[in-house]
Amino acid sequence: MKLFTVRSSKKAGVIFLFIIAGMFGYSQYAFASQIGVIITENTLISEDERGTTHSLQLKFDNPSLLMLTAGETEFVVYADDKRIGDGTLQSFVLPSLGDALVDGTFQADTKLKTGNDIPIVKISGVTTYDVLFTSIDVPFVFYPSEDQAREFIHQN
Repeated sequence: MKLFTVRSSKKAGVIFLFIIAGMFGYSQYAFASQIGVIITENTLISEDERGTTHSLQLKFDNPSLLMLTAGETEFVVYADDKRIGDGTLQSFVLPSLGDALVDGTFQADTKLKTGNDIPIVKISGVTTYDVLFTSIDVPFVFYPSEDQAREFIHQN
């Protein structure tokens, strides 16, 4: 009878540990999906009849306890829901509860003619983070401020 009680308590302990690990994993995934992004630098590299090429730097802020490693990330830029170009961010490591500056390039295919109105700019993509023995895809959508949007599309 005593043997049965020991096995039951071990089984309950293992189940409890799995539940705690699952809750921790889910909470960290939820935090990882809330990664913050801001544009810290945007420089025009070249301009020709095909469009413009920009060098940019983004700051990613990680609110989770997990250190995240990301591969090369592709993103698309929209202005007033019209695709104006795409870009690539270099691979990076995002420390737990920290931030990282990430360099990238952006090729604008279209010149916008919006007069004095500043269009609503949206940057979206999916970053794949490698965490322990698995990978998670975290979609991101970033809306730059009006000043950043004006600079990003080079309106005066």
